[in-house]
Amino acid sequence: MRIIRYGFLFIVGLALITLALANRGSVELRLLPEGLAHSLSFGAGVLQLPLFLVILFGILIGLVLGFLWEYFREYGFRAELSQRRSEVKRLEREIKQAKEDAGEERDEILELLEKS
Repeated sequence: MRIIRYGFLFIVGLALITLALANRGSVELRLLPEGLAHSLSFGAGVLQLPLFLVILFGILIGLVLGFLWEYFREYGFRAELSQRRSEVKRLEREIKQAKEDAGEERDEILELLEKS
């Protein structure tokens, strides 16, 4: 399994290096459209970056937004799971207390099985 993971990472790395070498040309990245920047006296607001950096930053931002979206989407499931775990622990304590109160004798073999 480790070989497959390293092989996959190698292929992804090779693809990213190829992408970077093929897109080394410099592009202008503007923060605002020209007309809006001039009317707001924003200044130039232009960055000169290699195209592969723009592509990689776009991919990175997409991944981060996707992870955050999934984290917040699954919040309800995690909260419900936590609540159910607490309820199960409470019920197990109640059952144990009820058995102790009833003075029920325990079978040693069953006790060993429950501990394992």
